[in-house]
Amino acid sequence: MSENTPGAHPEIQVRGLHKSFGDNEVLRGIDLEIGQGEVVCVIGPSGSGKSTLLRCVNLLEEPTKGQVFVGGTELTDPDVDIDAVRRRIGMVFQQFNLFPHVTVTENLTLPQRRVLGRGKAEAAKVAAENLERVGLAEKANAYPASLSGGQQQRVAIARALAMGPAVMLFDEPTSALDPELVGDVLAVMRMLAHEGMTMMVVTHEMTFAREVADRVVFMDGGVIVEDGTPEQVIGDPRHERTRHFLSRLLDPAMAEVEEGRPDQVGEAGR
Repeated sequence: MSENTPGAHPEIQVRGLHKSFGDNEVLRGIDLEIGQGEVVCVIGPSGSGKSTLLRCVNLLEEPTKGQVFVGGTELTDPDVDIDAVRRRIGMVFQQFNLFPHVTVTENLTLPQRRVLGRGKAEAAKVAAENLERVGLAEKANAYPASLSGGQQQRVAIARALAMGPAVMLFDEPTSALDPELVGDVLAVMRMLAHEGMTMMVVTHEMTFAREVADRVVFMDGGVIVEDGTPEQVIGDPRHERTRHFLSRLLDPAMAEVEEGRPDQVGEAGR
């Protein structure tokens, strides 16, 4: 179908994206499309540009060159109403960024009232519905400090969902969590995928990527090295860079030895 056919545009489209911080070119010409209802997991080593790409999608980082479209609207157009476009985008960070001085419910209602102009009753109803979705209805009147890290991250997801986004962006949403708390957060993300939410997920959770992603994108050195189904990219990667990354990820002990960390060297010498 033609790109200009009504309804034909992808939900997220990135064209020729470059991003530099001073002399450091972090993104080197990224082209990426994510269709409506598609779940795309972005994997790669630290420093490969994954999080920078994600942050460029909602202009938390200003691209040096290139174009970003969400829902057919160009975010990189100087005349765009960026606040209006961002209402289509939910973002979940590594850290939970909850307001510590108000309850869980108020964490969900305040953005609705201030950004969307919803009344108190409507905002509270939407908050309750989304806390139910993430399995935390009983924590509505709790304060963030009384919650586990996993519960706080699920509240952060509920807060993003309460804004009614068409797209959800996740930046390593489980990396700050203790291992036993990861499962509940991933279960919520699986639910969203099952419901048809368009999702772009920067993650190191290979099991999640295998089971939930429609596509997996492997980045290294600021470029996309591979883009395909989980079976292709994780199960049978074509490129040596991808194979090397996955072997290190699946064998952390080997990765630590290769990096020559002092504690590993010390252990080996004892």
